[in-house]
Amino acid sequence: MPTAARYTRIAMLLHWLVAALIIGNLVLVWSIGWFPDALVRPAINTHKSIGLTVLGLVLLRVLWRIGHRPPPLPRTYSRAERYGSHAAHLALYALILGLPISGYIHDSAFKDAAAHPLTLYGLVPFPRIAPIAALDPATKAHVHAVWFAIHGDLAIILYVLLGLHLLGVLKHQLLDAEPVLPRMLPGRRDVKSPAE
Repeated sequence: MPTAARYTRIAMLLHWLVAALIIGNLVLVWSIGWFPDALVRPAINTHKSIGLTVLGLVLLRVLWRIGHRPPPLPRTYSRAERYGSHAAHLALYALILGLPISGYIHDSAFKDAAAHPLTLYGLVPFPRIAPIAALDPATKAHVHAVWFAIHGDLAIILYVLLGLHLLGVLKHQLLDAEPVLPRMLPGRRDVKSPAE
């Protein structure tokens, strides 16, 4: 009897939504230097809102994955490829969680936070982390600088890992002729499991 050849529709939806938001946030943050001064602050606020949205969606994805096993990897994968695939997915989850958390920490230490309340998409007030916001100014400035650097470093690692993830999918799909991409694409339901 064939095993499930695809991820669930909810897993697909969360995967592609998170991917689109990450790419959108990447384009936004890289283009902010070209914005007129009046749009810089709204763009930064949108960047924060997207980050917090990604955090919520990834937490939902983790909870969903706990209760819904992914389709098996193809039997043709070597042991190293299997370990690499699992390690890469764990690292992606850690980074996609770590980026918004590090951004939230560094934003909570923002010295001008009182003048720039955190709101989701300019509509829903969102609290900063109270113990961090209550730090003395010198400590807060240090926390802000350290976590800003961590946020930037995690972003670079995430970009590299996302690139490797995409290359891995393309390698298996195009060079190895293993239909791994349809596992995460909506559409026809009669795709054979590559594990069979």
